[in-house]
Amino acid sequence: MGAMPSSKPPAGPFTVQDFQLVLLRRMADHNPDLVDDARRRLGVSLADMREANKRWQAMLRSPRSRSAATRYRSVLGTPESVTARRIGDLDCAAWQWPVPLWPDLRFEVLVGPNQAVWNEWLVRAPDAPAAEPRTVDDLRPWSCTVDEAARAFAPARPLEGTAPTRWGLAFTAPDARGVRREVVAEFTWGLLQRTAVGE
Repeated sequence: MGAMPSSKPPAGPFTVQDFQLVLLRRMADHNPDLVDDARRRLGVSLADMREANKRWQAMLRSPRSRSAATRYRSVLGTPESVTARRIGDLDCAAWQWPVPLWPDLRFEVLVGPNQAVWNEWLVRAPDAPAAEPRTVDDLRPWSCTVDEAARAFAPARPLEGTAPTRWGLAFTAPDARGVRREVVAEFTWGLLQRTAVGE
């Protein structure tokens, strides 16, 4: 006697919408309210977000998993732009895609030789005005990218992230009264999530 057919419909292709939910799922740990608002704008449920993340993790762990570069092309399509970039002594290419949820940002993947992915995060779109935080009060969740914070408060010291796709920066920044404070900023997928400000 054969196995009972599954009542669950087969999953469709993994889409840009699904990928946005993966980005949001990581951000929900720090900013659940912002993520809920974004999820509602996309018209999806919490269960949809969890399912998208589950499918993404399954793709990453599959023994038949494609390279990360190929996976991003499969999900996001042809990059909007491909730019040659040199980091130290190494040449790579920066692939960028639009992210409908954040029109002023692009999802960037740095691809090295043999299609190895060196980095993957959100950056400011080339034609969008850059965020220029000047004080601690300007460092609101989702207000700036890693690069923008590092430029605004140079010299910033990179910190090891608490999980994959997370980064940290340590720097000093003035508060509203001009008093310089020690700040630790945490980023997920390159976008600011929260800050801890010293006395």
